Amino acid sequence: MRRRRWSRRLFIAGAVFAVVLITITLATLRTGDRALYPASAGQPTVTVFVVSHGYHAGIVLPRGTLGDMASRRGYAALVAVSTRFGAYPFLEVGWGAEEFYRSAPTIAAVTVSMAARALFLPGNRSVLHVVGLSYPPRAAFPLADIIPLELSEHGFDRMLTGIDATFAPAEDSPVEDAGAGLYGPSRFYRARGTFNIFHVCNHWLADLLDAAGVPTAPVLATLPPGLFLDLEWRAGLRPLPRQ
Repeated sequence: MRRRRWSRRLFIAGAVFAVVLITITLATLRTGDRALYPASAGQPTVTVFVVSHGYHAGIVLPRGTLGDMASRRGYAALVAVSTRFGAYPFLEVGWGAEEFYRSAPTIAAVTVSMAARALFLPGNRSVLHVVGLSYPPRAAFPLADIIPLELSEHGFDRMLTGIDATFAPAEDSPVEDAGAGLYGPSRFYRARGTFNIFHVCNHWLADLLDAAGVPTAPVLATLPPGLFLDLEWRAGLRPLPRQ
């Protein structure tokens, strides 16, 4: 009898949690901007790629297009980064908690204490991770989940505005180099904003997509599978097949 009561209570608690989660998810859905995305027929577009590395997602951008637009628009941080990685046709950019990001290059390196600190303690300083890619994203990350997006030029510009604003400047430079990155030709840069459970790396990425006009769901975007599910569900996008 006691076991039945506990089972019933657990079922009710699970059902209530599911209803609350669904309600919050639906209440916070962002519909995007149809004036920006999808691009109108015949309008110039820029292809970007959302890349999931398991627990963390980043955005891959065409460096040449990024550099040209950054120069025209006066995005000093992106001009500096584009110049530094001028030998590479693509740049991968990610944002996250500095201590966690630098200590956990793969999901296997994540510990409970490390994750708890990043998620629940206030004031976690953040960094941007920039990687120069010699090949398109699928060739560079053959095992990753990757979704391509065709953004309008205006939408791409708004995405770059958000990325440029995330770089924290140094005294004599629009960016502050924070040391070697995790893989390949990469660097960490000091960033604005603090990391916590309500603003994780994938939320930062969802904000960039929202600025570009793409519909997003902040609750689902907490983890890459949720972000990808929403991009497939509401934006009608499809992941690239794995090699």
